Amino acid sequence: MPNRLAHETSPYLLQHADNPVDWWPWSDEAFAEARRSDKPVLLSVGYSSCHWCHVMAHESFEDDATAEFLNEHFVSVKVDREERPDVDAVYMEAVQAATGQGGWPMTVFLTPDAEPFYFGTYFPPAPRHGMPSFRQVLEGVSTAWRERREEVTDVAGKIVRDLAGREVGFGGTEAPGEEELAQALLGLTREYDPQRGGFGGAPKFPPSMVVEFLLRHHARTGSEGALQMARDTCERMARGGIYDQLGGGFSRYSVDRDWIVPHFEKMLYDNALLCRVYAHLWRATGSGLARRVALETAEFMVRELRTEQGGFASALDADSDDGTGRHVEGAYYVWTPQQLRDVLGDDAGLAARCFGVTEEGTFEQGASVLRLPQQDEVFDAEKVASVKRRLRAARAERPAPGRDDKVVAAWNGLAIAALAETGAYFDRPDLVDAALAAADLLVRVHLDDSARLARTSKDGRVGANAGVLEDYADVAEGFLALSSVTGEGVWLEFAGLLLDHVLVGFVDEESGGLYDTAADAERLIRRPQDPTDNAAPSGWTAAAGALLGYAAQTGAEPHRTAAERALGVVKALGPRVPRFIGWGLAVAEARLDGPREVAVVGPALDDPATKVLHRTALLGTAPGAVVAYGVPGSDEFPLLADRPLVGGAPSAYVCRNFTCDAPTTDPERLRAALEG
Repeated sequence: MPNRLAHETSPYLLQHADNPVDWWPWSDEAFAEARRSDKPVLLSVGYSSCHWCHVMAHESFEDDATAEFLNEHFVSVKVDREERPDVDAVYMEAVQAATGQGGWPMTVFLTPDAEPFYFGTYFPPAPRHGMPSFRQVLEGVSTAWRERREEVTDVAGKIVRDLAGREVGFGGTEAPGEEELAQALLGLTREYDPQRGGFGGAPKFPPSMVVEFLLRHHARTGSEGALQMARDTCERMARGGIYDQLGGGFSRYSVDRDWIVPHFEKMLYDNALLCRVYAHLWRATGSGLARRVALETAEFMVRELRTEQGGFASALDADSDDGTGRHVEGAYYVWTPQQLRDVLGDDAGLAARCFGVTEEGTFEQGASVLRLPQQDEVFDAEKVASVKRRLRAARAERPAPGRDDKVVAAWNGLAIAALAETGAYFDRPDLVDAALAAADLLVRVHLDDSARLARTSKDGRVGANAGVLEDYADVAEGFLALSSVTGEGVWLEFAGLLLDHVLVGFVDEESGGLYDTAADAERLIRRPQDPTDNAAPSGWTAAAGALLGYAAQTGAEPHRTAAERALGVVKALGPRVPRFIGWGLAVAEARLDGPREVAVVGPALDDPATKVLHRTALLGTAPGAVVAYGVPGSDEFPLLADRPLVGGAPSAYVCRNFTCDAPTTDPERLRAALEG
């Protein structure tokens, strides 16, 4: 008998629709039922590509005896953290404050007023490694609820009060300057791993936002150290097992310091951010490796994550069928020497040396993750290309990892920016078309008549959850990139509509800070507000970047002022924790550089000389530069006003900080004007 999750749009919730647990989605009705029945609430938070979420579901939520106990003593609520990042953030903060760590699945016990009183993550079906079993936890919580109610409610009240007191130290409303950005670079240098690239130890996450800061800092200051850290980190990741050497695209993180063994789930946000970073690295250096990785990652997103409606799915699972009916992490991606011999015959030895496949293996059960280890042997490029084609074809016969088809607005915004720019840089109009199709889906399905944004959709059906700050910010960022690439001013207009909502609904006027949820959003025990990056840019700093770019395109003073005030937190945190506020540092680089405003005018958008100037403008490395592209007298972009052709020829105008260079018809002069 399906439970109440059967009609949800989240693939994660639908995975639990046939559990014997009587699940509720997060709703007022669930908490009303808890009050009516005088039961505590079990809140279980996860996401569809989470390995340990699947394990706990199989061990406990599919177990009839466990489900019977849950149904008798609790109201059970299941939440997809990707659909409700606000719910996830509020209770994860409580879990981390109470236990010193967090993660998913997240297991929290609440009063019927949604106040938390007991926490955990994964609980095993039997006691293990000092952890109680899930059944022991349930029995202990149920007993406490019945017999020590006053103590439970006192604990819950104290936790809520403590959370309310954990306000962000904003550091004022003054944006960071040269000194703070230099201190941030010094802090990153101290945490940099010069042998392996990246920052810190294991597990190692791709530092997309930090690399964007390093590239912008190099462009503005000429710092060779910043460029070296960015370039070496990107090369080590691209040569490691975290990058799919056969199909393109990146896994979530590396479990080791050397980027060899990944956690195999592939997330849209990682791949969108990294695609853009590698494209920007190519723009700065001309690196052939960066070009290849940017294009392969873009092609992976379009090939494997694009939905029928034109949007991009959230993720591919880490686990898949290993051919015996068991779901095993990494089964789709790893190879043994014997499997290479079966597919490649005499070429198996070359493949093993080229891709680091060993007899003992680098993963589990003697299997290896494909990578490109540094070595002296030079391989024949045609032979390697043939090996990759044959291995790809053989891998395609394996059971594929599951896909979470949910379309998340924020992550699609990141993908739109990456695909638009990558398509423009490498003359791939198909990638720009893919960006346009995703943008069209967001406008048609996610935006309502008031330009309010819904967080998710699936199969073209909009979800019930309101967009949060990162949705408005990242979609605006994507639309701004798309307008610069296509010369279609409608995307600038849509970005403006979204950013107007940010100014009205998300800004704290007193502090200049930004909230993660709108002023009229559902009230939780705390209004979440986090300026630090996680796997993607924080909504706070992403909004600052989009506001700054929109102001540069339009001259909108309220948007620039809001961006600068929001950057106050970067002045406070950038020198202290630069790894965790990389996007804010990148935005601060753009502000210090202007950002520069470029208007390219020509007799027609498809005029060859105009297109050369336009592409030159897009390839400028000046941090955060914005580009308007059109015919003289066009009202598509404010920057095109009063910009005539010079001597009848296509022309480019470059301005910054209320000062403009003389217009030029020469691509080389334009290139020089747009170097950092």
